[in-house]
Order: sequence, then C-alpha cells, then structure tokens
Amino acid sequence: MDYEETTVATAGIGPTWAALADVTNYPRWTASMTSVEPLDGPGLVVGNRFRIRQPGLPPTVWRVCDVRERESFSWEATAPGVRTLAYHHLSGEPDGTTRIRIGLRQTGVLAGLVALFTRARTRRYVAMEAAGLKAAAEAAARSEDDEAADGR
Repeated sequence: MDYEETTVATAGIGPTWAALADVTNYPRWTASMTSVEPLDGPGLVVGNRFRIRQPGLPPTVWRVCDVRERESFSWEATAPGVRTLAYHHLSGEPDGTTRIRIGLRQTGVLAGLVALFTRARTRRYVAMEAAGLKAAAEAAARSEDDEAADGR
C-alpha cells in the first residue's frame, strides 16, 4: 500500500531541511505524533532508531535507512508480515520555495490486511505531517527573517 502527500513551503530548503532533520521535535508541529524518542542518539544518521508514539497506534521503532543531506531521508519499521518504509523528499524550486513530498509504503504478506484497518488514519497522518512540516519550515524562515531585520 502506498500513501503520498506533496505540498510547497514558501521557506527555502535550509529551514525546511532543519525542521525535517530535527525528528525529535516532530510532535511540536504534527498531532500525528505524541513522542519521538531516540534510541541511539538524536541525530538523523543511518542506523539510528527512534521509538515513535502515535495516537491510536502501538509504539513503533523506526530505523533510519537513508539520509541525503538537505534532500531526503527514509526510515523503516517492521512488524510480523509487514515492512513499512516512510520517505521524506525536499526539492528547492527556482522561486526559492521548497517542494515537500512525504510518503509511506507498506509491503509484506499482511500489508493488505493492515491497510484495511489503518488506511484512513495513515492517509490523514501523512497529510498532517506534510502540512506540519510546511508550517514549521515557514515559521523558522520567518524567525530567521525577523532576526536579520533586527540586525542580530
């Protein structure tokens, strides 16, 4: 099963990547996560694991499997019969905005069954995460602009 959401932030790639890479702060900008606990350190580093708690879902451990600085990262979680891969892609646009693409792919013999029970929630959570990242990046960019205007 595949789920994907795309949006465009008025913020540049720098503030957008900063918000995306700071995974332990996701609960501040998306209600789809109540906590992100680092198990191997807080950095977005291949191999690092994070325990994520989401409303209505069991706590899940996600392992970072790919990081491309200022461009993308993905992490995966496994359960009996299901492998879930979540990906996050950023692309800078010529007008200085940033295209955000967040998606989730479930595979395995039980993926269809899991999707039957979680499809609506998964779609809603992916949409919430894309919108939350957009808002967090734009807030960070405004803060940077305010600091620059104040001469700090």
